[in-house]
Amino acid sequence: MFIARQDFSTAQVEALNEKLAQTVEGLGGKIAKTEYWGLRSLTYRVKKNRKGHYTLFQIEADNATIAEYERQMRLNEDVLRQMTVKVEEFEEEQSAILRNRDERGGRGGNRRGGPRQHG
Repeated sequence: MFIARQDFSTAQVEALNEKLAQTVEGLGGKIAKTEYWGLRSLTYRVKKNRKGHYTLFQIEADNATIAEYERQMRLNEDVLRQMTVKVEEFEEEQSAILRNRDERGGRGGNRRGGPRQHG
């Protein structure tokens, strides 16, 4: 999981995702799944950013590959934060973030799930 700067466009985030995926694959790893969660608010400011583009990678790789990937993430100025968690097996279905967004009907609804009303 990593968070990219808020001033990136979606196309720039996709390019960053592709670059990072190529890095992992170049080191002998494999990206099992990629989920882009969109531009989301941060709990607190990080490097003068109030929002960030969230992306989840599911990576199959050895420890050396993960260590190099994390090192390159720390050096990348476009990445605000990153976190790596080791799991025994990946979830096959969508993450809870995407499931909740889909259940609410994407970005068009309010918090209660109904349509927005314009007055």
